[in-house]
Parts: sequence; C-alpha cells; structure tokens
Amino acid sequence: MSRSNPQNIGLLNNTFNRQGYTNDELEKIGNAIIYMAEHIPQLSKTKLLKLIYLLDEFSVKNFGIPFFDLEYKVWQAGPVNVDLYSELSNDTYLLKDFIKLDFNKKGECYIHPKKKFNDDEFSENEIELLEKIVKSYKKYTAKQLVELCHRPSTLWYQVAKDQGLLELFESGKRNTTDFSIPLSDCIKDDSFKLSLYNDHKEFLNFSQRFKV
Repeated sequence: MSRSNPQNIGLLNNTFNRQGYTNDELEKIGNAIIYMAEHIPQLSKTKLLKLIYLLDEFSVKNFGIPFFDLEYKVWQAGPVNVDLYSELSNDTYLLKDFIKLDFNKKGECYIHPKKKFNDDEFSENEIELLEKIVKSYKKYTAKQLVELCHRPSTLWYQVAKDQGLLELFESGKRNTTDFSIPLSDCIKDDSFKLSLYNDHKEFLNFSQRFKV
C-alpha cells in the first residue's frame, strides 16, 4: 500500500509518525533511498534530494500521480523537500532503520543502505521509473543535477522567475524560500493526467481527516 495509489483505502487506518507519514509511506521513501544508495556510489545528500524530486516530477509527467507526493520548496540549490532535508541533517532521523548517514570532515553527508531493498510498496511502473531515474542520472554530480533543475524549462525556474528570486539566488541574498513547486503544472495541458492528479489530491485531502 502506498500514498501514490488512491485506491488504497487502508491508508486511512495506518499510523502516522511525527512528520505526518504513514508507516507504509516511510517504508516507500526508505526503500527508494536504499535502492539509490545501492546503485549509486558516494550518494550525497544533495544528489539524493534532487533524485527524489525527479522521481516525483517524472511520475506526474508519466502517470499523472506523484511517486511520493512530497512538497518541494524553491531553494537556491533547486527543489527541496524540507522534511527530508532536515531528516538527513542529524542522527535522530526517521529513516535510521533504512540508511546510515556518513559525514566527512567537511560536513558533507553521504548515504549508505543499512539493509536490502524491499519492493513491497512499489508498483511495476514505479520500479521501472526508479530504475530509469537511477540509470539516467547515477553518473551526474550533485552540481550537475542542481544545474539540470535550474534550466529555464523547469518548474523551479518558472516559480523562481515569477517570484523575482533569480537575482536574489544568484547574488547569494536568498538561499531558501517558502514558495512551493506546483507539480501539476507539468501536465496542465493533459486533461486526463490532470484529472488523475486532482482525484489523487482529493483522496489525500479526505484521508487527512483520519490522522491520529
């Protein structure tokens, strides 16, 4: 069962942790990171955060439904999920049963798997997309992935431009913002996928009422 499948009504009865994820959602995020850490040597925090975003964006583009359904803020270094950024910055993180964080002398964080990948939370389409993202971007450096997300054709760039952030980022006057990236914009011209996306969001909004 996963958050990205609105047919999974059992989500309503799952337990929520302090970040608002169900146990199944945490399993999905944790195992996706395990898969990437198993297949990408020296997986840094910055590179991981960009790959997580690309999984969600490409899932929306391909299927109309996000891979994780996380929220991404427009930061100087590209799209960032703030919860994951925080989780990967200390040793009390929710994902401690899935991964180990290795901080070098420069304070840079690298991710290592603590157990084998488990595909129970993934559909066949999601496994294929996960494999494709890893194969396509495993040799990219973190800097190259940031540059990829900064291209003028990206959702990050459009929000940053519309909100007058580009010059602030470039000058170093701003590094973070509270502006979110609207993933639905990448399918705004596809009525079928947009309908799937909106139905998915409606289901999630309904399920929020059952959080305990």
